Amino acid sequence: MRHPESRTILSLKTLFSITTGADRLLFLVLSTISILGIFFMRVLLPEGKTVHIDVNGSTAYVLPLEKDRTISVAGPRGNTMVEIFGRRVRIVDSPCPGKLCVKQGWIQKGSLVCLPNSVTVLVEGSDTSPEEIDAITR
Repeated sequence: MRHPESRTILSLKTLFSITTGADRLLFLVLSTISILGIFFMRVLLPEGKTVHIDVNGSTAYVLPLEKDRTISVAGPRGNTMVEIFGRRVRIVDSPCPGKLCVKQGWIQKGSLVCLPNSVTVLVEGSDTSPEEIDAITR
């Protein structure tokens, strides 16, 4: 049995000696795609104007992003607290066990999801609800 002090730490030189050129190329391509994806998503998602809060797939609230407030949303497991402040939104508290939805933090675009409590918070660029868009996008 090894002592905790004797664990092996891979140096950059050792890492390069055990990987092939194809491994390094794959890592470079995947890293580049990931970084570019972050920038493209910032451009592609529209400026947020409304917050749509859904419970079990049904719209519970449609709120303006400009007005600061805290809302208690009743889900199957209990209440999920959603806060809108400074044109951003976050899930403050939820009865789910891992609290991953709370750890997502503040967003200005995109969505927050609490899967165990079936609550979805979506920041959209328009004042129309998703059901009112048109028949083609359904």
